[in-house]
Amino acid sequence: MSSMILITTLISFLAFGSHAADHSLSLEYYSSSCPTAQQIVRKEMECAITSEPRLAASILRLHFHDCFVQGCDGSVLLDDTFTLQGEKKASTNVNSIRGFSLVDRIKNKLESECPGVVSCADLLAIAARDAVVLVGGPYWHVPVGRKDSRTASNELATTNLPTSSQGLLTLITKFLYQGLSVTDMVALLGAHTIGLARCESFRDRIYGDFKATTVMDPLGETYLNKLKSVCPATEGTGGENTSAMDYLTPNLFDNSFYQILLRGEGLLNSDQEMYSSLFGIQTKKLVQKYAEDPVAFFQQFSDSMVKMGNITNQDSFETGEVRKNCRFINT
Repeated sequence: MSSMILITTLISFLAFGSHAADHSLSLEYYSSSCPTAQQIVRKEMECAITSEPRLAASILRLHFHDCFVQGCDGSVLLDDTFTLQGEKKASTNVNSIRGFSLVDRIKNKLESECPGVVSCADLLAIAARDAVVLVGGPYWHVPVGRKDSRTASNELATTNLPTSSQGLLTLITKFLYQGLSVTDMVALLGAHTIGLARCESFRDRIYGDFKATTVMDPLGETYLNKLKSVCPATEGTGGENTSAMDYLTPNLFDNSFYQILLRGEGLLNSDQEMYSSLFGIQTKKLVQKYAEDPVAFFQQFSDSMVKMGNITNQDSFETGEVRKNCRFINT
Protein backbone atom coordinates (compact mmCIF):
# COMPACT_ATOMS: atom_id res chain seq x y z
CA MET A 1 0.00 0.00 0.00
CA SER A 2 1.44 3.38 -0.94
CA SER A 3 2.21 5.97 1.72
CA MET A 4 -0.45 8.29 0.30
CA ILE A 5 -3.13 5.58 0.53
CA LEU A 6 -2.07 4.81 4.10
CA ILE A 7 -2.39 8.43 5.16
CA THR A 8 -5.66 8.92 3.27
CA THR A 9 -7.12 5.86 4.95
CA LEU A 10 -5.93 7.13 8.32
CA ILE A 11 -7.55 10.52 7.76
CA SER A 12 -10.85 8.95 6.74
CA PHE A 13 -10.88 6.63 9.73
CA LEU A 14 -10.02 9.27 12.29
CA ALA A 15 -12.24 12.00 10.95
CA PHE A 16 -15.13 10.41 12.82
CA GLY A 17 -13.17 10.47 16.07
CA SER A 18 -12.11 14.09 16.08
CA HIS A 19 -13.65 16.19 18.79
CA ALA A 20 -12.47 19.70 18.08
CA ALA A 21 -15.35 22.10 18.43
CA ASP A 22 -16.04 25.71 19.25
CA HIS A 23 -18.53 25.84 22.14
CA SER A 24 -19.49 29.51 22.30
CA LEU A 25 -15.97 30.89 22.56
CA SER A 26 -15.80 34.55 21.58
CA LEU A 27 -13.40 37.46 21.43
CA GLU A 28 -15.68 39.62 23.58
CA TYR A 29 -16.33 37.18 26.42
CA TYR A 30 -14.58 39.33 29.06
CA SER A 31 -15.30 42.73 27.53
CA SER A 32 -17.59 43.75 30.39
CA SER A 33 -16.71 41.28 33.19
CA CYS A 34 -12.93 41.79 33.04
CA PRO A 35 -11.93 44.23 30.28
CA THR A 36 -8.29 44.38 31.43
CA ALA A 37 -7.76 40.61 31.43
CA GLN A 38 -5.57 40.47 28.33
CA GLN A 39 -3.50 43.47 29.42
CA ILE A 40 -2.84 41.84 32.79
CA VAL A 41 -1.67 38.62 31.15
CA ARG A 42 0.49 40.50 28.66
CA LYS A 43 2.22 42.59 31.34
CA GLU A 44 3.11 39.55 33.45
CA MET A 45 4.34 37.66 30.40
CA GLU A 46 6.54 40.59 29.37
CA CYS A 47 8.18 40.72 32.78
CA ALA A 48 8.70 36.96 32.92
CA ILE A 49 10.13 36.49 29.42
CA THR A 50 12.41 39.51 29.75
CA SER A 51 14.06 37.82 32.74
CA GLU A 52 13.83 34.23 31.42
CA PRO A 53 13.24 33.86 27.65
CA ARG A 54 12.87 30.10 27.98
CA LEU A 55 9.48 30.64 29.63
CA ALA A 56 8.01 31.49 26.22
CA ALA A 57 8.45 27.90 25.09
CA SER A 58 7.35 26.59 28.49
CA ILE A 59 4.00 28.39 28.45
CA LEU A 60 3.37 27.48 24.81
CA ARG A 61 4.05 23.83 25.62
CA LEU A 62 1.74 23.95 28.64
CA HIS A 63 -1.12 25.13 26.43
CA PHE A 64 -0.40 22.37 23.91
CA HIS A 65 -0.27 19.69 26.59
CA ASP A 66 -3.49 21.02 28.08
CA CYS A 67 -5.46 20.95 24.84
CA PHE A 68 -4.46 17.42 23.87
CA VAL A 69 -5.93 15.99 27.09
CA GLN A 70 -9.67 16.53 27.66
CA GLY A 71 -9.54 19.64 25.47
CA CYS A 72 -8.30 23.08 26.56
CA ASP A 73 -9.69 22.99 30.08
CA GLY A 74 -6.78 23.77 32.40
CA SER A 75 -6.53 20.15 33.53
CA VAL A 76 -2.75 20.11 33.03
CA LEU A 77 -2.41 22.72 35.80
CA LEU A 78 -4.00 20.60 38.55
CA ASP A 79 -1.77 19.24 41.31
CA ASP A 80 -2.26 15.73 42.65
CA THR A 81 -4.46 15.43 45.75
CA PHE A 82 -5.84 12.55 47.80
CA THR A 83 -8.87 12.42 45.52
CA LEU A 84 -7.42 13.48 42.16
CA GLN A 85 -4.53 12.12 40.12
CA GLY A 86 -3.36 14.95 37.90
CA GLU A 87 -1.48 14.98 34.62
CA LYS A 88 1.80 16.53 35.75
CA LYS A 89 3.38 13.19 36.69
CA ALA A 90 2.35 11.35 33.52
CA SER A 91 5.38 9.95 31.68
CA THR A 92 4.83 12.42 28.83
CA ASN A 93 4.75 15.39 31.21
CA VAL A 94 6.90 14.70 34.24
CA ASN A 95 10.16 16.03 32.77
CA SER A 96 8.64 18.08 29.99
CA ILE A 97 6.39 20.82 31.36
CA ARG A 98 7.21 23.81 33.53
CA GLY A 99 6.09 27.40 34.06
CA PHE A 100 3.49 26.74 36.75
CA SER A 101 4.77 29.49 39.02
CA LEU A 102 4.29 32.02 36.23
CA VAL A 103 0.71 30.80 35.77
CA ASP A 104 0.20 31.27 39.50
CA ARG A 105 1.46 34.85 39.34
CA ILE A 106 -0.81 35.72 36.43
CA LYS A 107 -3.79 34.10 38.11
CA ASN A 108 -3.18 36.05 41.33
CA LYS A 109 -3.17 39.32 39.37
CA LEU A 110 -6.39 38.39 37.57
CA GLU A 111 -8.09 37.41 40.82
CA SER A 112 -7.10 40.73 42.37
CA GLU A 113 -8.61 42.64 39.46
CA CYS A 114 -11.58 40.41 38.55
CA PRO A 115 -12.25 37.75 41.22
CA GLY A 116 -13.71 34.51 39.94
CA VAL A 117 -14.03 35.65 36.33
CA VAL A 118 -11.12 34.52 34.12
CA SER A 119 -10.58 30.77 33.82
CA CYS A 120 -7.17 29.18 34.03
CA ALA A 121 -7.77 27.58 30.63
CA ASP A 122 -8.31 31.02 29.07
CA LEU A 123 -5.33 32.42 30.95
CA LEU A 124 -3.14 29.73 29.38
CA ALA A 125 -4.50 30.31 25.87
CA ILE A 126 -3.87 34.06 26.07
CA ALA A 127 -0.44 33.61 27.67
CA ALA A 128 0.60 31.17 24.93
CA ARG A 129 -0.22 33.75 22.27
CA ASP A 130 1.68 36.45 24.14
CA ALA A 131 4.65 34.11 24.61
CA VAL A 132 4.94 33.69 20.84
CA VAL A 133 4.57 37.41 20.11
CA LEU A 134 7.15 38.39 22.72
CA VAL A 135 9.86 36.29 21.04
CA GLY A 136 9.15 37.52 17.53
CA GLY A 137 6.27 35.34 16.40
CA PRO A 138 2.84 36.17 14.97
CA TYR A 139 -0.15 37.66 16.75
CA TRP A 140 -3.60 36.09 16.65
CA HIS A 141 -6.90 36.88 18.33
CA VAL A 142 -7.70 34.38 21.09
CA PRO A 143 -11.36 33.38 21.45
CA VAL A 144 -12.18 32.95 25.15
CA GLY A 145 -14.92 31.61 27.39
CA ARG A 146 -13.47 28.24 28.40
CA LYS A 147 -14.29 26.70 31.76
CA ASP A 148 -11.82 24.90 34.00
CA SER A 149 -12.29 21.18 34.35
CA ARG A 150 -12.82 19.63 37.76
CA THR A 151 -11.07 16.48 36.54
CA ALA A 152 -7.76 15.49 34.97
CA SER A 153 -6.54 12.36 33.20
CA ASN A 154 -3.11 10.92 33.81
CA GLU A 155 -4.04 8.08 31.46
CA LEU A 156 -4.99 10.35 28.55
CA ALA A 157 -1.87 12.44 29.09
CA THR A 158 0.15 9.26 28.62
CA THR A 159 -1.69 8.10 25.50
CA ASN A 160 -2.76 11.30 23.69
CA LEU A 161 0.40 13.39 23.76
CA PRO A 162 2.97 12.89 21.00
CA THR A 163 6.46 11.86 22.06
CA SER A 164 9.86 12.61 20.58
CA SER A 165 10.57 9.05 19.45
CA GLN A 166 7.35 8.37 17.56
CA GLY A 167 7.10 7.86 13.81
CA LEU A 168 5.18 10.02 11.38
CA LEU A 169 2.03 7.91 11.08
CA THR A 170 1.65 7.77 14.87
CA LEU A 171 2.07 11.55 15.08
CA ILE A 172 -0.49 12.13 12.35
CA THR A 173 -2.90 9.81 14.14
CA LYS A 174 -2.62 11.75 17.39
CA PHE A 175 -3.22 15.09 15.71
CA LEU A 176 -6.11 13.82 13.61
CA TYR A 177 -7.75 12.42 16.74
CA GLN A 178 -7.85 15.97 18.07
CA GLY A 179 -9.44 17.22 14.84
CA LEU A 180 -6.17 18.75 13.65
CA SER A 181 -5.05 18.22 10.06
CA VAL A 182 -1.64 17.22 8.74
CA THR A 183 -1.11 20.88 7.82
CA ASP A 184 -1.97 21.88 11.39
CA MET A 185 0.51 19.34 12.71
CA VAL A 186 3.44 20.55 10.59
CA ALA A 187 2.70 24.18 11.49
CA LEU A 188 2.19 23.56 15.21
CA LEU A 189 5.39 21.55 15.53
CA GLY A 190 7.09 24.68 14.23
CA ALA A 191 6.77 25.82 17.84
CA HIS A 192 9.99 23.86 18.30
CA THR A 193 11.76 26.88 16.84
CA ILE A 194 11.97 27.91 20.50
CA GLY A 195 12.63 25.77 23.55
CA LEU A 196 14.94 23.05 24.74
CA ALA A 197 14.88 19.25 24.68
CA ARG A 198 16.39 16.94 27.27
CA CYS A 199 19.18 14.52 26.38
CA GLU A 200 17.00 11.48 26.99
CA SER A 201 14.62 12.79 24.31
CA PHE A 202 17.24 12.91 21.58
CA ARG A 203 19.91 10.35 22.60
CA ASP A 204 18.54 7.62 20.33
CA ARG A 205 18.37 10.08 17.46
CA ILE A 206 21.96 11.34 17.60
CA TYR A 207 23.43 7.86 18.13
CA GLY A 208 21.01 6.36 15.60
CA ASP A 209 19.89 7.71 12.24
CA PHE A 210 21.18 11.28 12.57
CA LYS A 211 24.01 10.67 10.09
CA ALA A 212 21.62 8.99 7.66
CA THR A 213 19.40 12.09 7.40
CA THR A 214 22.01 14.82 7.78
CA VAL A 215 24.17 16.59 5.22
CA MET A 216 27.42 15.55 6.87
CA ASP A 217 29.46 18.56 5.86
CA PRO A 218 31.77 20.28 8.38
CA LEU A 219 28.81 22.18 9.86
CA GLY A 220 26.84 18.96 10.32
CA GLU A 221 29.84 17.17 11.83
CA THR A 222 30.43 20.01 14.28
CA TYR A 223 26.78 20.07 15.30
CA LEU A 224 26.62 16.31 15.87
CA ASN A 225 29.83 16.34 17.92
CA LYS A 226 28.44 19.14 20.06
CA LEU A 227 25.24 17.19 20.67
CA LYS A 228 27.22 14.10 21.66
CA SER A 229 29.26 16.16 24.13
CA VAL A 230 26.01 17.33 25.73
CA CYS A 231 24.38 13.90 25.64
CA PRO A 232 26.62 10.86 26.31
CA ALA A 233 25.69 7.54 24.70
CA THR A 234 25.39 5.71 28.03
CA GLU A 235 21.85 5.45 29.35
CA GLY A 236 21.41 7.17 32.70
CA THR A 237 24.14 9.74 32.12
CA GLY A 238 23.47 13.33 31.14
CA GLY A 239 19.75 12.76 30.88
CA GLU A 240 18.96 16.19 32.33
CA ASN A 241 21.29 18.03 29.94
CA THR A 242 19.49 20.07 27.31
CA SER A 243 19.97 21.38 23.80
CA ALA A 244 18.00 23.88 21.74
CA MET A 245 15.70 22.32 19.14
CA ASP A 246 16.58 25.22 16.85
CA TYR A 247 20.32 25.79 17.20
CA LEU A 248 20.32 28.68 14.71
CA THR A 249 18.00 31.10 16.55
CA PRO A 250 16.98 29.34 19.78
CA ASN A 251 15.27 32.34 21.40
CA LEU A 252 13.58 33.73 18.29
CA PHE A 253 10.28 32.49 16.89
CA ASP A 254 11.01 32.18 13.16
CA ASN A 255 11.11 29.54 10.40
CA SER A 256 14.70 28.37 10.87
CA PHE A 257 13.39 25.17 12.50
CA TYR A 258 12.20 24.04 9.08
CA GLN A 259 15.51 25.00 7.46
CA ILE A 260 17.22 22.71 9.96
CA LEU A 261 14.89 19.87 8.95
CA LEU A 262 15.86 20.40 5.29
CA ARG A 263 19.46 19.72 6.33
CA GLY A 264 18.33 16.57 8.11
CA GLU A 265 19.45 17.98 11.46
CA GLY A 266 16.19 17.86 13.39
CA LEU A 267 17.03 17.18 17.03
CA LEU A 268 13.96 15.04 17.71
CA ASN A 269 13.09 12.01 15.66
CA SER A 270 9.44 13.07 15.58
CA ASP A 271 10.41 16.40 13.98
CA GLN A 272 12.82 15.02 11.38
CA GLU A 273 10.23 12.40 10.38
CA MET A 274 8.12 15.16 8.84
CA TYR A 275 10.79 15.66 6.18
CA SER A 276 12.64 12.34 6.02
CA SER A 277 9.94 9.70 6.46
CA LEU A 278 8.94 7.59 3.46
CA PHE A 279 5.34 8.36 4.41
CA GLY A 280 5.94 12.11 4.45
CA ILE A 281 4.83 13.07 0.95
CA GLN A 282 2.53 15.84 2.21
CA THR A 283 4.58 16.79 5.25
CA LYS A 284 7.81 17.11 3.26
CA LYS A 285 6.19 19.64 0.93
CA LEU A 286 4.90 21.63 3.89
CA VAL A 287 8.32 21.66 5.57
CA GLN A 288 9.83 22.97 2.32
CA LYS A 289 7.10 25.59 2.02
CA TYR A 290 7.54 26.94 5.55
CA ALA A 291 11.35 26.88 5.25
CA GLU A 292 11.09 29.12 2.20
CA ASP A 293 8.15 31.32 3.23
CA PRO A 294 8.08 32.62 6.83
CA VAL A 295 4.88 34.57 6.15
CA ALA A 296 3.07 31.38 5.14
CA PHE A 297 4.34 29.67 8.30
CA PHE A 298 3.24 32.51 10.57
CA GLN A 299 -0.22 32.62 9.01
CA GLN A 300 -0.76 28.87 9.27
CA PHE A 301 0.66 28.71 12.78
CA SER A 302 -1.77 31.42 13.91
CA ASP A 303 -4.74 29.67 12.28
CA SER A 304 -3.73 26.30 13.72
CA MET A 305 -3.28 27.73 17.22
CA VAL A 306 -6.82 29.09 17.14
CA LYS A 307 -8.05 25.73 15.90
CA MET A 308 -6.18 23.87 18.64
CA GLY A 309 -7.44 26.33 21.24
CA ASN A 310 -10.99 25.50 20.18
CA ILE A 311 -10.61 21.85 21.15
CA THR A 312 -13.09 21.85 23.98
CA ASN A 313 -14.31 19.54 26.70
CA GLN A 314 -18.10 19.42 26.66
CA ASP A 315 -18.14 18.25 30.28
CA SER A 316 -16.15 21.27 31.41
CA PHE A 317 -18.65 23.61 29.76
CA GLU A 318 -21.51 21.90 31.56
CA THR A 319 -19.94 21.18 34.95
CA GLY A 320 -16.73 23.23 34.90
CA GLU A 321 -15.80 26.27 36.92
CA VAL A 322 -13.47 29.24 37.13
CA ARG A 323 -10.78 28.12 39.55
CA LYS A 324 -9.56 30.54 42.18
CA ASN A 325 -6.24 28.70 42.23
CA CYS A 326 -5.17 27.00 39.00
CA ARG A 327 -3.60 24.11 40.93
CA PHE A 328 -6.77 22.98 42.71
CA ILE A 329 -10.48 22.71 42.01
CA ASN A 330 -12.71 25.03 44.01
CA THR A 331 -14.03 23.60 47.26
